[in-house]
Amino acid sequence: MLNHLLHKKWGLLLIVLLLATLLAACGSDGASSESNSSDEGSDSSSEASNTREIEHAMGTTTIEGTPEKVVTLYQGATDTATAFDVEPVGIVESWVEKPIYKYLRDDLEGTPLVGEETQPNLEEIAQLNPDVIFASKLRHEDIYEKLNKIAPTVAIDQVYEFKETVKLMGETLDKQDKADEILTNWDERIEDFNTKASEKLGDEWPLNVSILNFRSDHARIYFDSFAGTILREAGFTRPENQQSDEWGMKLTDKESINEMNADVFYIFMSDEPAIKDNYEEWTNHPLWKNLDAVKNDEVHMVDEVTWNMAGGIRAANLMLDDLYDRFDLEK
Repeated sequence: MLNHLLHKKWGLLLIVLLLATLLAACGSDGASSESNSSDEGSDSSSEASNTREIEHAMGTTTIEGTPEKVVTLYQGATDTATAFDVEPVGIVESWVEKPIYKYLRDDLEGTPLVGEETQPNLEEIAQLNPDVIFASKLRHEDIYEKLNKIAPTVAIDQVYEFKETVKLMGETLDKQDKADEILTNWDERIEDFNTKASEKLGDEWPLNVSILNFRSDHARIYFDSFAGTILREAGFTRPENQQSDEWGMKLTDKESINEMNADVFYIFMSDEPAIKDNYEEWTNHPLWKNLDAVKNDEVHMVDEVTWNMAGGIRAANLMLDDLYDRFDLEK
């Protein structure tokens, strides 16, 4: 009888121990499962935190992660990509010095071309399978939706807005620190130039400047342009008749030459014979010889790529280098 009771007691104890072990195992699985769930949530949270809503000239675009395959559809974006040490998978052909501006060739040798800035080839862009496309509202508003179906597409408004391009590229490519570095360096250089030019010229500073461009059948004065924004930042002023926010003024009649008048002329134009002939006609007109810049021998020919065509942060720095040299200032 006693042996029977002992066997029964040990049997119950064994059952209790087995149940406890099973419960402990279940609890462990639950904790493990909870832990795994937590890890998965962390990964998901990380991905979510790297998803950005980019506001730009054509709306708002969602960018996930860090885009690597980039297509640039205007010259300023191509220039700026190289400033970020990014080699695009596709670019548009340059306006002059075709197919790529000389100052960018070392960085972009062999980069596929996807048409012209005003008419990019959508099929070729799609074949590159880009992660993101950089466009401009000015050039690509009509095809924006088609571009956006190929890849997330972000855009600035005007192609000469070089600082806006830097900011947009920094946000889109998740390289905000690099963008801040580029723009801080620019601001420091601009301030340095302004200070040194003011010290050197004294009461003559700031100088009134006209940016002139000659075509085969007319002349132009540029106001709010790539070069215009840089000159304004550098401390130059524009004549009263050139204070409009418009791109500039088209002159078809030589009797309007007086509209050009300023302390300094910076002139860019192409080498085409017809353009050179037109330039000779305008500059041999009696009214031209009465302009302040002409009388003071302050008429300067400048590089059309650096001062107008390129439109990116690297071109802006090259233009500023040119100004340092022209004023014989230490960089």
